[in-house]
Amino acid sequence: MDFIKIDERTFRFSLLIVEVYKYLTHNKEYILSKQLLRSGTSIGANVEEAQAGQSKADFISKMSIANKEARESKYWIRLLSQSNYLNDFDKKDDLLSEINNIINIITKIIKTSKENGN
Repeated sequence: MDFIKIDERTFRFSLLIVEVYKYLTHNKEYILSKQLLRSGTSIGANVEEAQAGQSKADFISKMSIANKEARESKYWIRLLSQSNYLNDFDKKDDLLSEINNIINIITKIIKTSKENGN
């Protein structure tokens, strides 16, 4: 995949999450869909907040929250997928692939920021 800045990547992922949410609620799956909507859209929001961090520590803190939300989203995606709620969702494979990419990128950003000191 071409290089995409993490803020744009997480925004696009949020749009995909909204799509999944609409699919799930159309199929009357409300509880798990709300969990995924909350965590999946929170990733990008925290990345955006990190961009305006008041310090390197604030930046790392916000990116760490984004990383936690991404990992939670991965859990919900896996659960929904393996419990067959996403069987007919045509972008199911994209979901898991992209959340793994986002986790890897954010983890690297946090690690690099920590290595560069406060």
